[in-house]
Amino acid sequence: MFLHTYRDTSIGFVGDSLNRNMFVSLFCTLKRVSGEVKKWRPAGADRGFTFLQYNLTIAYHRTNLLARYGRFEYFVVKLIWWSANANGGELEDLGYKEGYRVDVDVPEGTWAKAPSFHDILIFNTGHWWWAPSKFHPIKSPMLFFEKDHPVIPPVPPDVGLNEVLKNMIHFVDKTARPGVIKIFRTQSPRHFEGGDWDQGGYCQRQQPLSPEQVEELFSLKNDGTNVEERLVNQQLYKVLKGSDFSILDISHMSEFRADAHPSTAGGKKHDDCMHWCLPGLTDSWNDLFIIHLNNIKVKN
Repeated sequence: MFLHTYRDTSIGFVGDSLNRNMFVSLFCTLKRVSGEVKKWRPAGADRGFTFLQYNLTIAYHRTNLLARYGRFEYFVVKLIWWSANANGGELEDLGYKEGYRVDVDVPEGTWAKAPSFHDILIFNTGHWWWAPSKFHPIKSPMLFFEKDHPVIPPVPPDVGLNEVLKNMIHFVDKTARPGVIKIFRTQSPRHFEGGDWDQGGYCQRQQPLSPEQVEELFSLKNDGTNVEERLVNQQLYKVLKGSDFSILDISHMSEFRADAHPSTAGGKKHDDCMHWCLPGLTDSWNDLFIIHLNNIKVKN
């Protein structure tokens, strides 16, 4: 039914590896029904497939922050976007010597062409914004730039996320093809217990959580390892209010599924308590996604 309904349509998943998780789930589901598939990379996508019998394309554009970002070090160009001035500058005067430049008003090139190509866009971001092992607040902080100048005084990640979301919404509105459906998926919860992924955290439960256990893991008051999910969602709902993006809320239903991660079966040196097994929970996300799309079509 989905293949028939969305014949001659292109769907772009834009976001981090959790949107890839969702994209792969949808591909596997559709592949069981229609096996004649062309593999390609539309509009610079990381990967994409067209189901030839229906001319339905789905593609995944990888981007961790939505905005362009890169690492710099004092006097040394690590990536191409910024080199400290030998005569000093605003960030140098504040004592910064290295970090990650994040251009809040510039989309990452991996998805910049997606809005003008796809008929349906589904975005996510969040996991990398609260990742101290990557963006350490002292050793490698996020340093935000706007219009090619550093934001002074420097702002914390939650403020930077707000600015990125505002600018990316504007970019999509400006560049999207007419009639495009724009969706933002809420944050996927992690289920690390006993520490974060690099601190021996684990997720080896065999049953879904109870409501009480969910609150223990995710309550903002507890400020635990997995609190990023609700922090990110607060920012999403605040910034997206009043925009023409609709929100696909998968968060609360997913909070219960501590039993649905690869854990030690993921082939990593640490428990994977962030991504989801396939088949699994992301199939339910796609069920909701399809219902969401159908409701939008009815309204239109």
